[in-house]
Amino acid sequence: MTDTALLVRGVAARLAGRDVLTDVDLAVHAGEIVALIGPNGAGKTTLLRVILGLLDRHAGTVTVAGQPAERARGSIGYVPQRHEFAWDFPITVEQAVRTGLAHRTRWLRRPPREHTTAARAALDRVGMTELRHRPVGELSGGQRQRVLVARALVLQPALLLLDEPFTGLDQPTQTVLTDLLRRLAGDGTALLVTTHDHTAANRLCDRICLLNRTVIADAAPDELRDPAVWLRAFGVTGAAS
Repeated sequence: MTDTALLVRGVAARLAGRDVLTDVDLAVHAGEIVALIGPNGAGKTTLLRVILGLLDRHAGTVTVAGQPAERARGSIGYVPQRHEFAWDFPITVEQAVRTGLAHRTRWLRRPPREHTTAARAALDRVGMTELRHRPVGELSGGQRQRVLVARALVLQPALLLLDEPFTGLDQPTQTVLTDLLRRLAGDGTALLVTTHDHTAANRLCDRICLLNRTVIADAAPDELRDPAVWLRAFGVTGAAS
């Protein structure tokens, strides 16, 4: 793979005066799925926030689709954890997906027709077209996850960031989501996925990046069999089963 969708070099970040990320290097290429794995407090979500420009870095560079991240936010799609979305808000599935384009709509103005077209195309990609008029509060956990993915896809991003997408999903629903993410990668989208689910990561991803404030290891799942590497990342053995 030669098309680099994300390039992180020497990134450091602080929260409340504490170093959370130190000298982080990471690359994700077009059509590649990379899992970001580490213990709680390791800096996984912080790294996503740095890439999105929601948290300042005090060292290093972030490049997305060949541009500094600050100028490439339209090339980044973000899928937050499900609890971060207001599912009790009285809107339909299609309206929820259109909120991914809200920053492109002037205050109190009706969304342009192309936003509806983009939302329906995104819903088609995640297999949710038939449910576009359903209230979001009536959706199952797996359906909600696909809505969040569609909401990110309306930007037609080169890079898709997903924060713990498998949490709380049963095995059949995880399989549906895994197949969806593989299709997106097959279309050329680069995916960076934070997860605590090592089994899902092994099944889904081309590479696993072990993070604990800095990158401990970055390799294909089959190459991360040494318990010492996982011990460094988690402080426990057997994590790579």
